[in-house]
Amino acid sequence: MSGLRIGSGSAWWGDRIEPARLNAEKGDLDYLCFETMAEATISAAQVRKRRDPGFPGYDTYLDDRMQCVLPGCLRRGTKIVSNQGWINPEGAAERVVHWLRECGAPRGTKVAAISGSLITERVLEITDTLMEDGRPSSALAGSIVSAEAYMGAEPIVQALREGAQIVVTGRVADPSIFMAPMMHEFGWDPLDHARVGQGNGIGHVLECGAQVTGGYFCDPGFKDVPDPWDLACPIAEVQNDGSAVIGKVDGTGGAVNLRTVKEQLFYEVHDPANYITPDVIVDFTTAQLEQVGHDEVRISRISGKPRTPTLKVSIACQEGYIGEDMFFYAGPGALRRAELAKRILQERFRIVQLQADEVRVDFIGMNAIHGDVSPKNQPEPYEIAVRVAARTKTRDEALKIGREVDGMAVSGVGMTGKRVPHQDRTREIIGVWSSLVRREEVRPVITIYES
Repeated sequence: MSGLRIGSGSAWWGDRIEPARLNAEKGDLDYLCFETMAEATISAAQVRKRRDPGFPGYDTYLDDRMQCVLPGCLRRGTKIVSNQGWINPEGAAERVVHWLRECGAPRGTKVAAISGSLITERVLEITDTLMEDGRPSSALAGSIVSAEAYMGAEPIVQALREGAQIVVTGRVADPSIFMAPMMHEFGWDPLDHARVGQGNGIGHVLECGAQVTGGYFCDPGFKDVPDPWDLACPIAEVQNDGSAVIGKVDGTGGAVNLRTVKEQLFYEVHDPANYITPDVIVDFTTAQLEQVGHDEVRISRISGKPRTPTLKVSIACQEGYIGEDMFFYAGPGALRRAELAKRILQERFRIVQLQADEVRVDFIGMNAIHGDVSPKNQPEPYEIAVRVAARTKTRDEALKIGREVDGMAVSGVGMTGKRVPHQDRTREIIGVWSSLVRREEVRPVITIYES
């Protein structure tokens, strides 16, 4: 095989779906890969499962994404690799089989589910130390919601070898989703850190979707890109030597140039010489980038170092609750009224004996982001949104925030604009901690389904 076309279908759970359809239908892809997790995705899914036993546990947009891309992928013969399985890869695979049948896929089309990343029941037995503060992992006992290890590309490669047309996983490191097709198609040895390092680097460039085609890059007047409302997800044309040309579907908005690729190359990379993944340690400091055409950048010479004997584990813990609400002021004197409203709420929280670890009253548009270091000499705004939030140990205490904000409608400052509550004003706080586990303690399980 002279080249392998791998396209991105999403960069996170809430990503747009249209770019995935575009890649499936016009990208001429060998593989379409979906990344739909953030660090807290699995723990959030576990929390929802506790509240709603009917929640299936996989990506809530799985149906929408499969209906959108399967027709194009089936026509082209494009394989799909996705971590949309979340806490139930087997259920997700069965659902994909349903949509394959609905789309008229050939009988016997194989869908693989890869599980084994969830180690909640064993995590305190097989981890020692929390990476953030050096405490023993046992300090989290009694508060753990979920724990998942970051698996690598090898179980995906094995599923592809077993004939899977679609692979659905739980927690797998983001670059590994994109690199597994390279390892499978090119026959790379998983211990060949030179090749695997390059493949993981390419996977890292693809994993955040439209960020490399102009999304999250554009800044009007400084970094303009054409038609940013029509961004496509990227496509990599990968060679057996680990080099690749990054591009996108012709005629779409955005841009692929040296600046967009460089920004993504170092996105969420703390040490460019030692980017640790389950498969390899990537060294981006040797990378060479070359603009080889319109919206085409060639990446080569990314380096790799031998993989670590351990895998990272994310441990999600219940750490209390947040109560939150908002109200508004507009017109002359809006800031003056907002400042009085803040004082009123602070006094009323004392009256109702609010027990909170932290309370914030922010003026959105003035100081909600930079807090005390916000400029003091700003011009007075015409309108202000007041956000009130508190971190508490119990839900009952968190509920006091919404109750006191509701009172501002009739016993607060004149001209208070109060929204009607349209969502829960309290939510659980899920803290995410990290530890390491020996690689052999994580045992992937591959289950094959057929349409």
